[in-house]
Amino acid sequence: MKVRVAAPLTIDSIVDGPGLRMVLWTQGCPHRCEGCHNPKTHSLDGGFEVTCASIIEQIHSAKLQRGITLSGGDPFLQAKALLPIAIEAKKCGLDIWAYTGYCWEELMNERNPHYQDRQLLLQQIDVLVDGRFIEEKKSHELLFRGSSNQRIIDVKQSLESDAVVLCSEYM
Repeated sequence: MKVRVAAPLTIDSIVDGPGLRMVLWTQGCPHRCEGCHNPKTHSLDGGFEVTCASIIEQIHSAKLQRGITLSGGDPFLQAKALLPIAIEAKKCGLDIWAYTGYCWEELMNERNPHYQDRQLLLQQIDVLVDGRFIEEKKSHELLFRGSSNQRIIDVKQSLESDAVVLCSEYM
């Protein structure tokens, strides 16, 4: 299986979630938020394809990373392709963060044709930063998010309680 990415796997990030992290920059974003910090990821045809196996190999070779962050673009456009990567990252003891322009409520919409794939990916994710970037709500004082409308969600607790549970330590 292959995934379309905007750049090679970033091995050492300290701004895309807590601790030293790997970041997978997925390609393709339907939201096209004005003021997006990564507009080169918007095109569905941009970037390049890599095999999930090659990304998994890089995950296995990482030594000091606490986790992996799925960003982009919007990773939920490629939920099915990202699932084996997320599963393997979990097996390696990594925590998983994901950034999406979709709101939690949109991801939980059972009428969406990609609902099942998105649910399977969500089950692997620990923390989700949701919501479109809104330039008027931008603040450099926010931790791990670009605009104040975005939420930092504890995915496991939210799935268990069937309601959004925020990660208060990051809000």
